[in-house]
Amino acid sequence: MTMRSACVKAIIAVAAILFGLPPYALSQPAEQIRSAAPDSTLTVSLLTAAPGNDIYELEGHAALRLKSATYDMTVNWGLFDFDSPNFVYRFVKGETDYMAGAIPTAYFIEQYRREGRRLKEQTLNLTPEEADRLRELVEINLLPENRTYRYNYVKDNCSTRCIDIVERAIGDSLHLGTLTGDLAGEVSFRDMMAYHHRNYPWYQFGIDLALGKGIDYPITNRQKAFAPTILERQAEQALRPDGTPLTLGTNILVAGEEHGTALGPTPWWMTPLAVCWAVFAIVLSVTVADIARGSTSRWLDSMLFGIMALTGCIIAFLVFISVHEATSPNWLILWLNPLCFIPAIFEWSRRCRTFLI
Repeated sequence: MTMRSACVKAIIAVAAILFGLPPYALSQPAEQIRSAAPDSTLTVSLLTAAPGNDIYELEGHAALRLKSATYDMTVNWGLFDFDSPNFVYRFVKGETDYMAGAIPTAYFIEQYRREGRRLKEQTLNLTPEEADRLRELVEINLLPENRTYRYNYVKDNCSTRCIDIVERAIGDSLHLGTLTGDLAGEVSFRDMMAYHHRNYPWYQFGIDLALGKGIDYPITNRQKAFAPTILERQAEQALRPDGTPLTLGTNILVAGEEHGTALGPTPWWMTPLAVCWAVFAIVLSVTVADIARGSTSRWLDSMLFGIMALTGCIIAFLVFISVHEATSPNWLILWLNPLCFIPAIFEWSRRCRTFLI
């Protein structure tokens, strides 16, 4: 066994563990699709899973199902390896690599049945030639040298990959359906994120701190499809280049709530806004007491500036070191930066304290 094949098998095994599936589940269908001849019975479907509890599941998940008389498999571009070297550091830096994988559809369905997340199938209106072309593109994508790609949260993920490969098979662009409601008209990536994270205010608070102006410009109807649950809605009214519907029908493979197992709204008293008001009230109370006593609570000043400095270190890393395109410019760095350590430390030195006055 060569080192290359050993690494590929290791990746397959880790990805299988992530999905709770036996290792062969990812490799067997790939062999089937590579050996499959053009088949007029082949159909292609878009599978969309409802949101889950984990933060990387809040927009749902998308995959493509390829089903013929001889095989039934699902192609998934959402695999990642926690055990890869320096995974956390590379993830924060923006160098996260995801992988394409293929598993029997029965295993894919079982995964979401166990999680209690709705799984919806939308059969695509493709000609036999287009379906076979898509199969060939998937075959190429699943090769060891092609299966890994540089993940981008809003521009290159499991949802955008599904659209791209369908359009490549058709040979032209799709006309995705127009959204209604809160996401209609001009919205930004930040607006889209806030919509999906509305029950996770602390997660959105972290995004608002970490990401700068790079996510605040108006996006197109096509760019909104970075979220699988949005692509599902757009696919219902989507049109092929010739004006015919993109989808032929829908099927619920796993019953469940439309919003999946995502948590309900966070109590108002646990939201970032409520906590910030509570901190403000505490600081105001201590400040009034200090004025009355003619003293200064150095511990409070050091704690506040220390928190600001630590937050500033994260923002500085994202702005100056991370390759995430959406982290810079971030104007919060003007007041949340490592220089806040200076007053936090100087507060405890009588000689240095004069510089703070």
